[in-house]
Amino acid sequence: MELNQVTLPVQDMHKAVQFYLTLGFTQIVDTPHYARFSCPQGSSTFSLALEDKASANPTVIYFEHEALDELYQTLQQRGIPFEQPPTEQRYLWKEAVLRDPSGNKIKLYWAGENRLNPPWKVNIKA
Repeated sequence: MELNQVTLPVQDMHKAVQFYLTLGFTQIVDTPHYARFSCPQGSSTFSLALEDKASANPTVIYFEHEALDELYQTLQQRGIPFEQPPTEQRYLWKEAVLRDPSGNKIKLYWAGENRLNPPWKVNIKA
């Protein structure tokens, strides 16, 4: 099984689409109520769905990028505000935190080998 996509709720489709295009994603579906994007690397996609009213979305979407510090600098130069610059975390990931125009929390991160093989990885016994 492979994760196909995640859909985020947005209140202003135009602002949200412009935000994700600025981050570097490629738009592959464009309707007034729904937009879908492919990631710059790999085969993952995500989408935006227009919602009538604001809702608290506790979900955090993570986008991995090996050159995180350079991406952070590039996006700052493009006017993207961050809540947190790239910061080493106790769980061995480096993360930068930002929000899209609808308030959805996004983490840009790099974990390297620790993403799938952290030192505390469990061994499932059959």
